[in-house]
Amino acid sequence: MSIEINLLPWREREREQRTRRFQRGVLLALLLGLVAGGLIALHQQALVRAEQARLGMIERHTQQLTRDIESVRDFRRLRQRMLEQIDLIGTLQASRPLTVEVFDQLTATLVDGVHYTKLVRDDHTLELDGIAASNRQVSEQMRRLAASPVLGVPLLSDVSAGDGADAPRRFQMSVEEQPATDATHAPAASAP
Repeated sequence: MSIEINLLPWREREREQRTRRFQRGVLLALLLGLVAGGLIALHQQALVRAEQARLGMIERHTQQLTRDIESVRDFRRLRQRMLEQIDLIGTLQASRPLTVEVFDQLTATLVDGVHYTKLVRDDHTLELDGIAASNRQVSEQMRRLAASPVLGVPLLSDVSAGDGADAPRRFQMSVEEQPATDATHAPAASAP
């Protein structure tokens, strides 16, 4: 007697179970892949946001540094203007005694019969307009100005006489101021 065992249904069930297990494994692997991909995408987005925040902070700091640099430039310009003003004030302070000396010399060298009608000072040049009774007085006035320690040699630019023999002579001349030496200032400074 022989017993026949039909293994076909058992094999069929075993094949179906293996197929289901395989499908579950593929589905599980797919789900794990999706979860891993999602986590990686979230991590990448977090990195991008962190980098954007860092770039924003760098940009804010750059703008602040730009403002600070402009402030430093403004301070340098202000410092330069102040230094120029200090130099100008120093120059004016130093020229005060010279101005007094020039006016003293203009009055001390004035010849009798000569009158100044106009005095213009342009930098270190004096433009003098005046009236004299004769040409000899104009010449004497020029000699006295040339002999002054604070004035240079005058340059006569115009002499004109009015109608008549006794008409006054109108003249125009220019003279350069001479920088005063220490020897010129020394006696004045020590005087009480």
